[in-house]
Amino acid sequence: MRPIPANDLHTEPSHFPGLDVYAVAGNPISHSKSPTIHQRFAEQSLQAMHYGRLQPSVGEFAKVVKSFFATGGKGINVTVPFKLDAQALADVLTPRAKLAGAVNTLWIKEGRIYGDNTDGAGLVRDLLAQGIQIRGARILLLGAGGAARGVTGPLLEQEPTQLIIANRSSTKADELVGLFHEVAKNHEVQFESRTLLELEDQIKTPLAFDLVINATAAGLSDQSPLTADAVSHVFVPSSFAYDMVYGKTTAFMQQALHRGARVSDGLGMLVEQAADAFLIWRGADVSINPRSVLSELRA
Repeated sequence: MRPIPANDLHTEPSHFPGLDVYAVAGNPISHSKSPTIHQRFAEQSLQAMHYGRLQPSVGEFAKVVKSFFATGGKGINVTVPFKLDAQALADVLTPRAKLAGAVNTLWIKEGRIYGDNTDGAGLVRDLLAQGIQIRGARILLLGAGGAARGVTGPLLEQEPTQLIIANRSSTKADELVGLFHEVAKNHEVQFESRTLLELEDQIKTPLAFDLVINATAAGLSDQSPLTADAVSHVFVPSSFAYDMVYGKTTAFMQQALHRGARVSDGLGMLVEQAADAFLIWRGADVSINPRSVLSELRA
């Protein structure tokens, strides 16, 4: 199989005869681990494919994607800042993509562009693979932006006892609760919103959480959405803290560790959401081992 150059930002399908061509699109994108992950999946499953990178300029996403598909490209993973652009571009959205309000996986079939969101499924599978019990758990989800919206539905479908969305502003958290009200009701989940400041109030937050997920980007700038007062109400030693940021021990993870809780970054979610996309593209009967790829990335 043709190796993928680390600096291959422009994936022109005609340059790879005999291979099905896929890519990840984002800006910036040179740091992406997706080519490595999908290359390993292709090797595991003996798939004849090439996976590269696309870096559209802001405002040029639709043009670049349409050109990629028009010249023979098969599918695209989408990352920051184009997930909303991808949703707008797709001709057909899966139910979970509609709920998520964003798309991270595109493919073309019979001339139509399909869009899905595999983030939530990836998060759930990573948590379960780490032995984290979601069913019956009390969960706190920090943030109410696109990352939180993408995982809320799959988390509710796992039937935790409670899921609380906490955000700096109550408006966005309330909106998220409204969007997923029916899903929560159908799965009998106590589903509420909080402001981050309300987490400091022991009356409003009387019990710590089994699982706390940071879906904000605070970790990228070495910050945490939780204040010191909130931390004392949120974490106990039996808690599990999960940060979607990967590749480092974030301030949020450090807060949890200081309270005796276990922690994880989001690298497993990245690999698992990629696995979901790979199976959408190549067929559900294809055999891949996401956890071995994750182990390789962590080595």
